Amino acid sequence: MPMREILKKIQVHVPFYRLRNDLLPRIVSEGINPEISFNHRDLELFRAADFAGAADRLAEAGLAVTFHAPFLDLRPGALDPKIREVSLERLRRVFELAPLFRPRSIVCHPSFDERYYVSVEKQWLARSLETWNLLAEELHGSETLIVLENVYEKDPRQIGLLLSGLDPSRVRFCFDAGHANAFGTASCEEWMERLGDRLGEIHIHDNDGRSDQHLPVGEGNFPFRELFALLRRRNLKPILTIEPHSDDGLRRMLANIAAMELFEGF
Repeated sequence: MPMREILKKIQVHVPFYRLRNDLLPRIVSEGINPEISFNHRDLELFRAADFAGAADRLAEAGLAVTFHAPFLDLRPGALDPKIREVSLERLRRVFELAPLFRPRSIVCHPSFDERYYVSVEKQWLARSLETWNLLAEELHGSETLIVLENVYEKDPRQIGLLLSGLDPSRVRFCFDAGHANAFGTASCEEWMERLGDRLGEIHIHDNDGRSDQHLPVGEGNFPFRELFALLRRRNLKPILTIEPHSDDGLRRMLANIAAMELFEGF
């Protein structure tokens, strides 16, 4: 599959400040569908005209957009209501940009970590449900999905419990292959068996199983061929997003995907 054809099938991770400051012309000329990531600096530095200008250029080019919401320091399931309020405020700022960009999805981190929330899992779950139900209402009437991404969750149990209390037409699962490999204990078969019916997106990057290295596929040890075989057998068609962290990483990612024929049938 030629690389240009692969680009048509995927989203590519792009920080908003890079999109706005230097990458927008290249993204338009090369037909790259961006997954735009936002952090607190983006939300404070840039103004409405900056966001609207980027959104207009992407729409004029006919490019599909997804969002990645801020996650550092945020605790959307925090037991402390003031911490949860600040987290919700940050997330809402990105959701307010959805009418401009019309993203297919907004990737968010539920931020569960059993080491952090030891002995208070039920309280975390209740507070999390409040947060995501409020944010789902922000998207009422749009086609944008919230997709909740695994990070430090060892297996699908906790995200499964969370998703079971949320509207499947609005909130789905983002399987991050690299995080599952570096931080998890469950196989991709276990993740898909438990959460495949709620799958909305996959984040594609590789590592050696010891840290979150964001390597191109095939340069770590995650079983991507097995994962895509599972998706084909179950006829699952999630949004596919690659997360390279450099230009060279993007080039190698696309070359390896082509060589491994991962996207045949997608």
